[in-house]
Amino acid sequence: MNREQRHKRLRRLIKNLNKERKLRAKKVDILCNDLIAAHRDFIKRLDSIGFTAHFYESILGTADLNGLFYNASNLIKEEVPDVNLAFFLRQEDSFELHMFESERPIGLEKRHLENCFTPELVEGICQSNKICTLEDMFSMGLEGNLTELNKISTVTIPLGIPGVSLGFILIYRPSENKLTTDELKNVLAITGGLSRAIQSCKVLSRQGN
Repeated sequence: MNREQRHKRLRRLIKNLNKERKLRAKKVDILCNDLIAAHRDFIKRLDSIGFTAHFYESILGTADLNGLFYNASNLIKEEVPDVNLAFFLRQEDSFELHMFESERPIGLEKRHLENCFTPELVEGICQSNKICTLEDMFSMGLEGNLTELNKISTVTIPLGIPGVSLGFILIYRPSENKLTTDELKNVLAITGGLSRAIQSCKVLSRQGN
């Protein structure tokens, strides 16, 4: 084998080694990115579990609806900053609305989006039994100033026990600070326990009458 052939062979070996090195580096990068993503998801799940446990502990023993919704409102606002919250409870022909900025419910004159909800709209949202966006609400009959409503990021999150819709949570804030998927997942994680607590409060209320 002459010198030129040896050089060609050496160049091929170096080229193959470089190719293999780049392939290995790419695999390592993919693995590292996967590990980082898995770690990030794990931290998010731990945060969600921690919030859910804290929420359930905080509402434990609450026997009246106003107290329950007041505590729930404060806890959700700690987890999802700068939001407005309203709890709609389904009734036979209408609905109850609970919302707070202190221990006392907010008066009618301070309600905004909540004023746009009719019994028919509330019933439609309850029957859908899903997270409803503003577009969903419009399709169900929501009426209001479209320009103003488009300035908010809002959804409804169902409340219920198996086979029974109890109502929903209305949550919203300005659209420049759009509600995130992770925030909504955390709220959704506590709706099961909150729904059971609502049902217990209603049973206790009927027994007390």
